Amino acid sequence: MKKPRKSRSDSTAAAVNAFQAGQLEPPPHVRLRKGDLPFWRSIVSCRPAESWTAADLEQAANLARCKADIERLQLEIDDEGDVVVNQRGTPIVNPKHTLLETLSRRTVALSRILQIHAVATAGDSRDLRKAARAEREAKRLMQEADDGLIPKPH
Repeated sequence: MKKPRKSRSDSTAAAVNAFQAGQLEPPPHVRLRKGDLPFWRSIVSCRPAESWTAADLEQAANLARCKADIERLQLEIDDEGDVVVNQRGTPIVNPKHTLLETLSRRTVALSRILQIHAVATAGDSRDLRKAARAEREAKRLMQEADDGLIPKPH
């Protein structure tokens, strides 16, 4: 029995499907805090809506919470400093750095599990180098051909 063909990701049908899918919401049994939502939207936008399973969405929620916690902890570390004084009056490395490192490692692992890490979303580094080279060349050509009539992004 043949599998149904997937539509191309750059096709009109794929664009229509993406539009109709709308924004993915977390499963009803998963709680996200208000601060997690921007990270949730960023995470679920990395893959087509139809590719997310319920288990993937649960992991995506975990990743969103981790990223929000990283931002919160980093703000606290920025306020408190990298070195704090303990109860004995001894300067020590802020213990929040340990938690920040743990959360950072967790985000890397979850990104790999969900296949939204750099190689999965942007491609192999060789391809990125080619794309960066093409972009630099395009910018150079735009500068050379600049007659002031077409507005350019800054």
